[in-house]
Amino acid sequence: MNIQQQIATELNVQPAQVAAAITLLDEGATVPFIARYRKEATQGLDDTQLRDLENRLVYLRELDDRRATILKSIDEQGKLDDKLKASLLAAASKTELEDLYLPYKRKRRTKAQIAREAGLSPLAEALLENPMLDPQVEAARYIDEGKGVADATAALDGARQILMEQFAEDAVLLSELREYFWNNAQLTSTVARGKEQEGAKFSDYFDYSEAINKVPSHRALALFRGRNDGVLSLGLDVPYESEIHPCESRIARHFDLRDQGRSADAWLLQVVNWTWKVKLHNKLGVELNLRLREMAEEAAIDVFGNNLGDLLLAAPAGPKACMGLDPGIRTGVKVAVIDATGKLLDTATIYPHAPRHQWDQSIADLARMAARHKVELVSIGNGTASRETDKLVADLMTRHPELQLSRIVVSEAGASIYSASELAAREFPELDVSLRGA
Repeated sequence: MNIQQQIATELNVQPAQVAAAITLLDEGATVPFIARYRKEATQGLDDTQLRDLENRLVYLRELDDRRATILKSIDEQGKLDDKLKASLLAAASKTELEDLYLPYKRKRRTKAQIAREAGLSPLAEALLENPMLDPQVEAARYIDEGKGVADATAALDGARQILMEQFAEDAVLLSELREYFWNNAQLTSTVARGKEQEGAKFSDYFDYSEAINKVPSHRALALFRGRNDGVLSLGLDVPYESEIHPCESRIARHFDLRDQGRSADAWLLQVVNWTWKVKLHNKLGVELNLRLREMAEEAAIDVFGNNLGDLLLAAPAGPKACMGLDPGIRTGVKVAVIDATGKLLDTATIYPHAPRHQWDQSIADLARMAARHKVELVSIGNGTASRETDKLVADLMTRHPELQLSRIVVSEAGASIYSASELAAREFPELDVSLRGA
């Protein structure tokens, strides 16, 4: 399924609509422009659909570019078999793609790589596949001082490093552990030694614990700020009472490892223990703390935006009923009336200019709306046809002095962007994007 078909399926629209929108976006058109002036080209896609389409288009293109890079890298290593290629092509997210690539990603020379170069991969594979084997006996066969394997202990250490890296880079296991950790881990905080006085403002978090997926945004940001200031020490782990960590149990179960009294069972479970403690615990902790921070920052931005919105939406002309006119020629002049509190009362579209020239009808419509809603001020956008629309309102005021109207020309900067924004769609879900601009 190509990108166009995938987006069409996700948005439940026709591929032709998606293709038209993508062409316009690639030509430099913006979502507000397409939503307002290119409805015929997209066969009626609204601003919400276009916004979702643009976001998915960017994500899926980035995903495909990264996929192509990864496929090329693994192919150059000679390790791209049909099964791996199919998995990479089927990966639906960047996280899944990177998890699959992890075992093949070029990295600095690790202990596991050194062990492979010393010829210890067969030892690791043999013990994993057949736990009946005695680790000490098997390891003795790989002693080679010329390769840096001085004794059986060194051979087993190398085999352990190979399996730890193999376990820690298993894409399916990583995905399972990541979500389990997110849903069950507790974020803890303690005060750093000697920082009690200096960090008094963080005293609420000197001895703190809460489920990471329940931490509210303001609390998360305070915790991260305290850590950055050197006042707080943060920890992340799953509470448990059994002898084995729940994540270790999941690793062992994933590779079908359990203590059945066989010769290699204890050694393999020790590998599992080291994999969790050395490789995965810290890695997942960093990832989930980053996820929490990103979510908290997004929530904080939303709060700030809402507070700023209240300030910006305060009536600049005072509490009075206003009529907004968004000038246009072919598409008409969009009209919206709000009351003294900013509540939307009425909308309309009039066509005073070419090609319809409904001048008198437009004045009659405006007069009727102004009288009905006791409008005091008419606000005219300064875009296309602004001067012509200003003349229309001047004629309205001359013909209907009893309305006692005032008029003003205002900047349209941001009006089109707002009208096709997600915020506008939430505020006026039933209103056409062109009328939101008025």
